[in-house]
Amino acid sequence: MFVQTPKFIQALFPSLIWRKETKNKEVWLTFDDGPAPEITPWILAVLKKENVKATFFLVGEQIEQYPKLVADIINEGHSIANHSYSHKNGWLTSKKKYIADVKKCQELMPKNSLFRPPYGKITKAQISVLKAKYKIILWDVLGWDFLQNTTPEKIKKNILNNTKAGSIIVLHNNQKSFKNLQPILAETIQILKEAGFSFSVTW
Repeated sequence: MFVQTPKFIQALFPSLIWRKETKNKEVWLTFDDGPAPEITPWILAVLKKENVKATFFLVGEQIEQYPKLVADIINEGHSIANHSYSHKNGWLTSKKKYIADVKKCQELMPKNSLFRPPYGKITKAQISVLKAKYKIILWDVLGWDFLQNTTPEKIKKNILNNTKAGSIIVLHNNQKSFKNLQPILAETIQILKEAGFSFSVTW
């Protein structure tokens, strides 16, 4: 189980963005799967208190259910991005159905140009279509906050031990991850700030 995405996997998909080239000590904090009624307001409160910005990769079905939460994310100065309409696994979905699902989410956020495949699973055929319209964002630091047999402390160490300038950190904006994220999100951000990192939403 790797936290940092192995270089050989990154090399197989060079058109995807795994981390950002930067001359500054910047990182990109991202949250997948929301918005969610209990979790999103809590994440937003932590980010506001710590004065950092993040990118929220949102699921279309959730956007339709909770439009006010989407507005709250935007009003707080964070970025929103496409995480598909119904969170399909690209490896198990035909190209046609997958592209249609992404497009359906995009119609709910017309100004967006970022897409992250659910589960990080996407085929070369799907990439070939989507890369014409989107920057396809993966990550180089996976917190594993969605695992049920891990601990908050382990997630915090995963992030702190692997983050470097340009890192894209992925966490989750859902009920499944909340019990792991709640104890450590603020402290993890604080330690990264103390180490000199700033948080960017410029893609």
